[in-house]
Amino acid sequence: MIPIHPQPVAGHPEQLRWITPAGVLPFTGVAATLPDSLAALRDDCTLAQVRVEPAAIVTTLHPGRQWSRDGARVRTALHAALADPTHWTPADNCGEPDDGPLRDAAQELLDGPVGDLARSHGGHIELVDVRDGTVTVKLAGACHGCPAARTTLRQGLENQLRRNHPQLRVVTADPCRG
Repeated sequence: MIPIHPQPVAGHPEQLRWITPAGVLPFTGVAATLPDSLAALRDDCTLAQVRVEPAAIVTTLHPGRQWSRDGARVRTALHAALADPTHWTPADNCGEPDDGPLRDAAQELLDGPVGDLARSHGGHIELVDVRDGTVTVKLAGACHGCPAARTTLRQGLENQLRRNHPQLRVVTADPCRG
C-alpha cells in the first residue's frame, strides 16, 4: 500500500492534497480517466476533480459535500486507485493555456461584482471548477432556478472573463447539486 496523508489546501476548503511519495504516477495535471474506485466518486458527484502533482494527489469535492462525511470514502478509493497506476490517464490539454489565471479571475468576479449582484437578490454563485477553458459554477439560494441567472452568467461573468481571457470557452452551471 502506498502511504498517503491529507493536507489542507489554503483558501480552498473543498480540496485536500494527499501527500504521496514522489513519482507515484507517471504524469502531472488533471486526471481524465481514473481507476474504478475514484471514477465512482466522480460519477456520483462526490469528487469534482482529481489532479496529480509530483508528490501529491489533489482531490476537490463537489459543493455540498464535506470532508467530515466523505473523506474516509475518498481515502479508501485513493488507496485502491494508487495500487494500479495503469488506469490513470492525464487530460489532453491540446496546448491549452494554464487555467490558473482564468480560475483566479472567475473567483475574483464571484467574490466581487458578479457575486454582489447575486447576493443582492438572495442568491449565491460558487466556483466549482475551471478546466480546459470551461468555468463551472453552482447556482444557490435565489439564483437556483431563477430565469435571470442565465443572463447573469452570460452578461456578467462570461463577458467580463472573456475580455482578458480568450481561452475561456464557456461558463456553465454544475449539473450535480449536492
